[in-house]
Amino acid sequence: MKNYLIIVLTLPLFLYSCKNDAVQPEVESEHDDIVLTHSYPIVDTKQTNFYDNDNKMSTVPVVGDPFYGQDAQFSTNSPSYTSNSNATVSDNITGLIWEKAYQRMTDSEARAYLIEKNKGEYNDWRIPSIKELYSLMQFNGTDVSSTDMDSEPPASAIPFIDDAYFDFDYFANGERSIDVQYYSSSKYTAYVMTNSESLFGLNVADGRIKGYPYESRGAEKDYSVKLVRGNKAYGINDFIDNGDNTISDKATGLMWDKNDSNKGMEWAEALEWAQTMNAQKHRGYDDWRVPNAKELQSIVDYSRSPQASNSAAIDPVFNISKISVETGLEDYPFFWSSTTHLNTKWASSAVYICFGEALGFFPEGSTSAIDVHGAGAQRSAPKYDNGKDYSSGHGPQGDVVRFNNYVRLVRTIE
Repeated sequence: MKNYLIIVLTLPLFLYSCKNDAVQPEVESEHDDIVLTHSYPIVDTKQTNFYDNDNKMSTVPVVGDPFYGQDAQFSTNSPSYTSNSNATVSDNITGLIWEKAYQRMTDSEARAYLIEKNKGEYNDWRIPSIKELYSLMQFNGTDVSSTDMDSEPPASAIPFIDDAYFDFDYFANGERSIDVQYYSSSKYTAYVMTNSESLFGLNVADGRIKGYPYESRGAEKDYSVKLVRGNKAYGINDFIDNGDNTISDKATGLMWDKNDSNKGMEWAEALEWAQTMNAQKHRGYDDWRVPNAKELQSIVDYSRSPQASNSAAIDPVFNISKISVETGLEDYPFFWSSTTHLNTKWASSAVYICFGEALGFFPEGSTSAIDVHGAGAQRSAPKYDNGKDYSSGHGPQGDVVRFNNYVRLVRTIE
């Protein structure tokens, strides 16, 4: 008889305490030696440095200081991987088991590859969802779109995935260094670029989630394909409305404000606003924070979109503001995270998630904005109004730039 070592992961050990005194039951992963305390543990972003509006800070902010409450202030579930002898990598936090390598494939090729892969040692491989893929995202990475994308990135460039465990190459899916788009099973429920069906992909060279059309220039687009197996509950929320304008997610161990900030603000103001809410014991708690990028992405509902469901990309258990957007129509806000989006030169942008359409002025020169990346995209914007003219957007798809984004507060259930 084989002996198995059982490791109970308790980083952190969350107890569901809102209107339910029972401990969240353990969820066994597909990896024999891992038992998860939560079915959907959020892996830390690996952002350990502190940043002001432009640069790395030389001191650590404390309560009451400007820029207190950013990503590096809170760290749980530090990334932890194990390299296996069969060219796979086990994630010791999520219970997911990944292929170490990636394959450059189109959508149809990836589906054929999955069928063949399941004829081998294991028959439960799957194409990862965008939430499963995002568990691999690490925001100590640097966006290389600020460099000459036709040339090799500088030696200081860092990918948004741990290349000590996973194979990684710039230019993996195209002629630009940022063309490293990981393939997911999460199809966008609406259209990007006016009439293009798309899937959500994770770009680990520029640090973003975008909806990528299945076809590009009349041919199937190719992606970096990395299959996964293990914890089948990963990415599935278990929301409870506590009846006091808070929402608990038993799957992640996080509690959310049911309502958002109802106003937009610059990044530093967002961090300060969270401190103000804590001073006021908002909803009876004084430990609210602006969520980091991965916490915020965990509450995106990729089955919803303004086009398909006439709603934001969020579960209707939450309330969400409506705003007038660049198209002149009503839509839903972008939401700040507490995570700085680094590039190889500066730290003046922060990560946001689109709960409404990810608009852009496209094609170039257009004066009206369309959904270019999909509701549920993760992009970044300047932390403050730096005086630059963004009337035609930013980047190849003319991403709209808003300095004032909304906030939804989160806290850890103790």
